[in-house]
Amino acid sequence: MERAGDGTDAVLRVRGAKHHYGDTIALAGVDLDVRAGECVALLGPNGAGKTTLVNLAIGLLARQAGEITLAGGDPRHAATRRRLGVVQQSLGFPNTLGVGEAVIGAAIRAGVRRSAAGPVIAELGLTDFVKQRVVKLSGGQRQRVQLAMALVAEPALLVLDEPTVGLDVPARRQFWNLLAQRRAKGTAVLVTTHLIEESAAVADRVVVLDHGRILADDRPEALVDRLPDRTVSARSGLSDAQLLRLPGVVSVDREGEHVRLATRSPEALLRVLLVDDPGLADLRVEGAGLEEAVVALTRGATAGVAA
Repeated sequence: MERAGDGTDAVLRVRGAKHHYGDTIALAGVDLDVRAGECVALLGPNGAGKTTLVNLAIGLLARQAGEITLAGGDPRHAATRRRLGVVQQSLGFPNTLGVGEAVIGAAIRAGVRRSAAGPVIAELGLTDFVKQRVVKLSGGQRQRVQLAMALVAEPALLVLDEPTVGLDVPARRQFWNLLAQRRAKGTAVLVTTHLIEESAAVADRVVVLDHGRILADDRPEALVDRLPDRTVSARSGLSDAQLLRLPGVVSVDREGEHVRLATRSPEALLRVLLVDDPGLADLRVEGAGLEEAVVALTRGATAGVAA
């Protein structure tokens, strides 16, 4: 597993972060770096510790153990948090608040001039909506308003929480294109999302967290390369035990009659599967993706297998 470096060039640097809620361990000694211009996707199942780690990074939680620095400072300090931008999954806006007012207000709270709002509004294609109430905008437009509010202070780190949930494909593409322009100027990005395959397309590195521990920290393609070459999916009447005995099957993932078989030998598997299960339907063979890699990692951790 690729590990965090010494962190000297990191915008966000986390070392040995531990956190617990009563007897529940949320983080069990986490190291993480996010460097200038880099996009890091933080993935893992519900309860993995992602929210705790993010809240520590943005200063909403006081650290219990370990070291956390943002742009060289303590994220709990107001001056440091001005180097931070946050885009949440959903953010409520007052019914009367206009687009221009929202971005100007964000600039004032960040300690920058009101005039900084204009260029950011233009950059995000919101000039025609500057006097319109935010609640009247589409989902994609509201996300752009949030992004403008986060970017108006020229943050060193941008934290995104499920930023494209509910957006259509063109709106998602536009969102990530806008972020690519900022990353080219040095803005670091940390994103948490359940849209795993989207992470594969936009992230430089993927960090997989489960039970408060980092299971993997690597490039998306490197994580996928750990998996068997192909996934065979179908509706099958065979039991899991029967499927696991078929040639080349590494793992079985089932939802009702629909199964997904990870295999290194799809040709040998298909020859036997078609004979053993005459009722086989909806057969599909595809390459493994990042989602399968994350599932395999977390399943292995749950089973006590070192990742």
